[in-house]
Amino acid sequence: MAKKPKAGKIGETPTEKKGKKRAAAKLEKTVGKAKSIPRPPRDREADLDRAPRWEPRYPGSGRLAGKVAIVTGGDSGIGRAICALFAREGADIAIVYLENKVDAADTVAIVEAEGRRAIAIKADVGKPAAGEAIVKRAVERLGRLDILVNNAGEQHPAADIRDIAPDQLQRTFATNIFGMFYLVQAALPHLGKGAAIVNCTSVTMYQGSKGLLDYSATKGAITAFTRSLSENLVEKGIRVNAVAPGPIWTPLNPRGGAPVEKVAHFGEGTPMKRPGEPNEVAPCFLFLACDDSSYMSGQVLHPNGGTIVNG
Repeated sequence: MAKKPKAGKIGETPTEKKGKKRAAAKLEKTVGKAKSIPRPPRDREADLDRAPRWEPRYPGSGRLAGKVAIVTGGDSGIGRAICALFAREGADIAIVYLENKVDAADTVAIVEAEGRRAIAIKADVGKPAAGEAIVKRAVERLGRLDILVNNAGEQHPAADIRDIAPDQLQRTFATNIFGMFYLVQAALPHLGKGAAIVNCTSVTMYQGSKGLLDYSATKGAITAFTRSLSENLVEKGIRVNAVAPGPIWTPLNPRGGAPVEKVAHFGEGTPMKRPGEPNEVAPCFLFLACDDSSYMSGQVLHPNGGTIVNG
């Protein structure tokens, strides 16, 4: 009988590891030539050297009892932690994911383990028709909509602005900011007084990032969008706020194309000298989604390890 392949650290075979290294090298070479790049593979949470901490850190108190939330990018990272915490606080969740069906299924199981309903919706939020399809399915399956969390995002490091190909630029904006417009447009007919929209911006909006030019630009747009949408909807009783995480240990940041040596020191530049965990960020989203923040709109919270920013 043939021997089973020896598993790697997180259950990978040596062949799978070599395949990932070859894919990463090919992607780096392509970016260096400033050519159009393919979508990078969406690594599972389990693919990281250390699993991100998504588990809620305290018992629920019913702050979202009876509510229904859509969480984009809800399959892993910060999105998974948001789904877990919202479920613990009583919400049913529509989990929107791009490609990683396994992670999405895991997050559905996490929500259901909290005694709440969950559905997984595969969609590319950057496509104009996606917003309507996502909202329609969420309302049909879960019965209503009270909270929209625009968390999905992508990033592609580039040291030189000339290395950012047009399709990369357009896709990053489509995913990170255009998708928020599409989701809000589709969700508005279902959001009543007391509803909440929470967007995910970034510390890079305030500090800038020389290696994430297009990504940082989208995050600046998200902050402006949040403040403007708040002004637009406040008279309807719909609050709009945002969260600007710093370096958080999720598949997006360490697996977003950064060099291995940079990943090894990920988050060490913060005053706390470490990256944050998804379950250290999720409570910001909960606070802005529930009535605890009933007198807040157009604001941004900053779970970033102690970095001081303006705004």
